[in-house]
Amino acid sequence: MQVIDWDLAVSTGTRLVRSGPQVSREEARQAVTELRALSREAEGHVREFTKIHTDTAPQPATVVDRPGWIRANVEGFRVVLEPLTQRIGSGANPPPPIVTAVGSRITGVEVGAVLAFLASRVLGQYELFLPPDPSGREPAGRLTLVAPNIVHAEREMNVDPHDFRLWVCLHEETHRVQFTGVPWLREYIRSQMTEFLLASDLDLGTIIERLRGAADTVADVVRGGEGNLIDVIQTPAQKEILDRLTAVMTLVEGHGDYVMDAVGPSVVPTVADIRAKFAQRREGGSKLDRTIRRLLGIELKMKQYAEGSAFVRTVVGKVGMDGFNRVWTSAETLPTTGEISDPDAWIRRVIGAPALPA
Repeated sequence: MQVIDWDLAVSTGTRLVRSGPQVSREEARQAVTELRALSREAEGHVREFTKIHTDTAPQPATVVDRPGWIRANVEGFRVVLEPLTQRIGSGANPPPPIVTAVGSRITGVEVGAVLAFLASRVLGQYELFLPPDPSGREPAGRLTLVAPNIVHAEREMNVDPHDFRLWVCLHEETHRVQFTGVPWLREYIRSQMTEFLLASDLDLGTIIERLRGAADTVADVVRGGEGNLIDVIQTPAQKEILDRLTAVMTLVEGHGDYVMDAVGPSVVPTVADIRAKFAQRREGGSKLDRTIRRLLGIELKMKQYAEGSAFVRTVVGKVGMDGFNRVWTSAETLPTTGEISDPDAWIRRVIGAPALPA
């Protein structure tokens, strides 16, 4: 059973996404070549600084345009949503074929529209969930850099292109190092996401009630409220799971930001200028842009960068990098959302000693 028309999602997203900045063929070739080279350079810096090592052979970054990013994310969505699709299809009372057919096309258009919005903003990502490789030879994850968005950002902020590209690679390569150097982390996140999806209320009455709540949230956000659609559509059971997911993703994103800024001064000469302008850019955008970001929970992601980075900085400052790396031991050593806000509590629980003065 197809809950989302994935082909329609791709065609909708690629049709709606804005074109990238105007570049010549040679400029495009040079940007792609440099990004691939800088991703390899950044990985070496990240591994040395974080002391996270892996036997996984280095892989070149995959450099894509905006439609390529949309197609890659649809592949990932299909993998993530497969357990939910199977549950709906094998249920005792599956929806009539006409409902499924119409519903899948509606959600396909919606997913495509969201991806079109995001595709012009994402600089890069580490794709955790890829279709399985029958040969077993391909890596389980993939680092993707969106060249048009990186070029657009560096032009918009008027920063040094080489420095900015390396700075971006430092953040994204940190995610590659996290998930290749901590093998259990990918499976933990996947299992939490599966549990989250399967905790959904799928009866028609509940769905209608949630949609009404979503409509109220949209109206509230347009008026300046702080809600988002993620909070509205989840069940009580999902809230608990999302709390765990939020904690681990805050750690992962904050660690990326911390490493990027810690390594940056030694290898990116203009890092101070880049960070200041990038922070200002994150706060900017039109009212419509900010409204959509809030509805999709992107503002929450921005908050995660700051909170997670502060957690990592505090812990490393008090117990060193080796002490901080105890966080990667198991799911039990991950911080809770409360510990993200109170790093000393995590130090007492995991390190087993009082935190030293900073």
